[in-house]
Amino acid sequence: MHIIAISLNHHTAPVEVREKFTFSDERLPEALNRFKQTKSILEGVIVSTCNRTEIYAVVDRLHMCGHYLREFMENWFGIQRDQFVQYLSIHEDQEAIKHLFRVTCGLDSMMIGETQILGQVRNAFLTAQQEDATGTLFNMLFKQAITLAKKVHTETGIGESAVSVSYAAVELGKRIFGDYHNKSVMIIGAGKMGELTVKHLHANGAIKVIVANRTVARAEELAARWQGMSCSIDQVQSMLIDHGVDIVISSTGADGYVLTKEQMDIVMRARANKPLFLIDIAVPRDFDPEIAKSDQVFLYDMDDLQAIVESNVNFRRREGQKVEELIKQEISSFQQWYRLLGVSPVIRALQEKAALIHKETMESLVKKLPNLDERELKVINKLSKSIVNQMLHDPILRVKELAAEPHGDDAIKMFSHLFALEEWVEEHDALPEDALLESEDNPLEQPDAVRRISLPKLRSLPAHS
Repeated sequence: MHIIAISLNHHTAPVEVREKFTFSDERLPEALNRFKQTKSILEGVIVSTCNRTEIYAVVDRLHMCGHYLREFMENWFGIQRDQFVQYLSIHEDQEAIKHLFRVTCGLDSMMIGETQILGQVRNAFLTAQQEDATGTLFNMLFKQAITLAKKVHTETGIGESAVSVSYAAVELGKRIFGDYHNKSVMIIGAGKMGELTVKHLHANGAIKVIVANRTVARAEELAARWQGMSCSIDQVQSMLIDHGVDIVISSTGADGYVLTKEQMDIVMRARANKPLFLIDIAVPRDFDPEIAKSDQVFLYDMDDLQAIVESNVNFRRREGQKVEELIKQEISSFQQWYRLLGVSPVIRALQEKAALIHKETMESLVKKLPNLDERELKVINKLSKSIVNQMLHDPILRVKELAAEPHGDDAIKMFSHLFALEEWVEEHDALPEDALLESEDNPLEQPDAVRRISLPKLRSLPAHS
């Protein structure tokens, strides 16, 4: 079995291409069910966000599977493959696992370290589970990826520090005032940047928000969304005085200054020099740079914010190196689990074979010694089981250890050959659970939720450099 991931994301495709290849939440179950019917697909998960569409699959062979996956996309979206194949990146086996871990941890995001993708991957996995599109491999792999991402955001600083201009503006205000509770905030400009800023402010505790915009209707619309006030840009000066605004963040597209030095001096005299924090994230600037000379006015512009953002991005990148090391460890852990998954049917076969031999031996003993009473038979049965268990104890532990090593598949094959298990698996049906040998320290117990798969299909997941 192999793992393959096909990705169309912000690294490989422009937005006008990405928007054509999104799976809506409503149709995702239908897509998963159709995907399950694709030839050679054993398991599947589809992750679809505004920045990426990714299809993860467990396949029975690599040859031609890329073709089948592209064919699925072609049929589902109704777009000829020659119009999109150049935008796809394909990852196989270990590289596919690594890609999933990096995506879930936020290392592959447009904004490194963002946490939203974790929830999106989790929801995609849960949907695939609900549609019976996942099995043993993906149930383990995606749970491991989600657990790793949670650990990363808890134990590293990958998600700390502002890396967007609007959020950096909000964070800068927190450095000055500590928090936004009981603070009055004015947003000048109701465009996308202003809307993002209001969203961040509200999330950080700001309750009193005033939105000023040249088009008052737009200001009213945005203010209503956050239970705030609205006004026109012509009213900014009076609102700063009458409503005791503490923080102003401006992001208009105005040609001239929204506030001049002379206007600000009037405002500050009326406010009795109550401190005012200004963040100008407009280009060209909304505030006259001379305003910085006014008493109790603290003015920051886009260059100040960009310096903060760049510093924070570099910090996240350094933290990202720690995450890459954690990912390496998790890949190794998954590979080891996978190799042990391969040895489980072999150990099970040995259990069943030993149990059957023991059963037949006890039946023969009863025929040859018919005068044994129930107590004697019970003692003999228990002692003979103990002998078999002790004989198998070390070989089973050793094959588990060998299976976890890089060339464990060779050890499994040799183990199967030594105990003649290939032929036995093909010739015998599985015994019921209660027929297997038992003891208080029986090493033959198997991991939970392991599917029984025939021995010829077992092999180690290839590692790609």
